[in-house]
Amino acid sequence: MTKLLPVAALSAGILLGSGCRMDIGAQAYVEREQKRFPLEGITAVATLDLKTFAGRIEVISWDRPEVLVEIEKRGQDKESVSKITLTAEQKGSAISVDVRSTARTNFVGIGSFTSPSARLIVSVPRKCNITARSGEGSIALERVDGVLDLRTDDGSIRVVESAGQLLAESRDGSMTLDDVTGHVEARTNDGSVRVSGTPGVLRVRTGDGSVSLRIRDGAIMTDDWMVTTNDGSVTVELPRTFNAMIEADPGTDGRVRSELALSDMTGAGANGKRERGAMSGQLGAGGKRFALRTGDGTIRLTNY
Repeated sequence: MTKLLPVAALSAGILLGSGCRMDIGAQAYVEREQKRFPLEGITAVATLDLKTFAGRIEVISWDRPEVLVEIEKRGQDKESVSKITLTAEQKGSAISVDVRSTARTNFVGIGSFTSPSARLIVSVPRKCNITARSGEGSIALERVDGVLDLRTDDGSIRVVESAGQLLAESRDGSMTLDDVTGHVEARTNDGSVRVSGTPGVLRVRTGDGSVSLRIRDGAIMTDDWMVTTNDGSVTVELPRTFNAMIEADPGTDGRVRSELALSDMTGAGANGKRERGAMSGQLGAGGKRFALRTGDGTIRLTNY
């Protein structure tokens, strides 16, 4: 059974609407708020700083000259949700939303606990600089171009159809970056990483997990690339027109398998053979250095 509970609207220079819901069956209490930040007449690219102590952050672009932030506060009961505080400010094109909590984790049964959280669902113009932080929760961003700094202590990160300068970092979580362009960095202590698109700069690091890259036609290296994993395989698909100086090091126990037409090649992995040891060579016209490292795993290089 779900019961809707109205909450009085608030105003403080920023448009705000709110409501809450008590989900009796799930023994959860939820409050929702909306904040709108107008950008019409502001020529500078909006800069948005999003922070939540725990909860998922979702950002997607739209064609309106404003930013809409929907906040979903969830807790065991109304008292725990009341300890979640929200601070929101706008100064010209700079917008900040910070959600914090002083509530404690509740024990609700054998091996079962509940913790308060605050989910952010954000709509922004296509061109927007985003800084997003979650203490515990995943981050998803779709169709946004700008300086994108996404970090979570515990959760996955997914980015789709975005361009500019991207940093995705998680202490514990996988990364999926699809159709990305520009300067791309992905770092996780534990989790797999998958990247596709036309980056100019690419740097990927995972402490424990596989790495899968599909570089699309038209990608041009503007600086050296580095891909490393301490424990996991590395798979790279490159267009036939791609130019780079390839260096692949599978560690002491790994192997290289290359189907690339490399010139001036040294080391193992030639002609599709699975061999131990490092390999290097020139792909196409050469150029910037593309280094791949794994502490324990197979490096597979193919083209299409």
